Amino acid sequence: MQKDKKNPYLFLLPYVLLFSVFIIIPIVMAIYLSFTNFNTIETPNFIGFLNYLNLLTQDEIFMQYVLPNTVLFAVIVGPGGYILSFLLAWSLSQLTRVPRMILALIFYSPSMTSGVAMVVVWKVLFSGNQAGYVNSILMKFGILTEPLIFLQDTRFIMLIMIIVALWGSMGVGFLAMLAGVLNVDETLYEAGAIDGIRNRFQELFYITIPSMKPQMLFGAVMAIVGTFSTGVIGVALTGSNPTPSYAGQLIVNHIEDYGFIRFEMGYAAALSVVLLLIIFLFSYISKKLFSES
Repeated sequence: MQKDKKNPYLFLLPYVLLFSVFIIIPIVMAIYLSFTNFNTIETPNFIGFLNYLNLLTQDEIFMQYVLPNTVLFAVIVGPGGYILSFLLAWSLSQLTRVPRMILALIFYSPSMTSGVAMVVVWKVLFSGNQAGYVNSILMKFGILTEPLIFLQDTRFIMLIMIIVALWGSMGVGFLAMLAGVLNVDETLYEAGAIDGIRNRFQELFYITIPSMKPQMLFGAVMAIVGTFSTGVIGVALTGSNPTPSYAGQLIVNHIEDYGFIRFEMGYAAALSVVLLLIIFLFSYISKKLFSES
């Protein structure tokens, strides 16, 4: 009997080991390094909360550019991509199987490519000469008299980053929502029709959305994590880190700047911990909004 009781824990052992190695240990190490001065060569020197104090009081780039850029990017791309994923999933569910499968693959394909490969397409569109499609179209209609260098102009960098991020936001969350819409119990719609529901939009608000809260929670968490962990788009578009005048600088870019360019690993670890807390906070809010309980 004792041997049988231990078997379930043996099945959990591979998951516990992998979760510990790839999640728990890196987080613990990041938290520890955030309290040190570490340049990757010398032994980490414990300095207490100094990195966090410098982040709040000395890092003007973080307060003036990085944090506002990240919040703006997350507020638009996170909810925008999430709502777009749900509406597309619901729209595709109205189609028959073959066209639905083809369109789902088309919408999902941008997220299968790496961020750098995805940005190559947009660099061609926003190229800063007459060969760029956007410049060519605007000059053809007389809106511009000479080409704009979109990817180096601080007025357009964030806007282009948001467009690219929304275009590539149809990822795993989109597929989860599509699966959720397609698996809503058909008897609920029949019962709704008997109770007075007369059109698709009433079905959407009174039956579909309440029936797929687990999938919507998963999509929300994936959108939050994806939005806040995005950093490659701005660097790949502009070709530099930091981006010109920090116009497209996000927290991930700031971490890479201090960690892999300046080799101030302790400060980069403090930034990583702050990013982790932000993601945890928004994930907790999403759980409260979409949890069935």
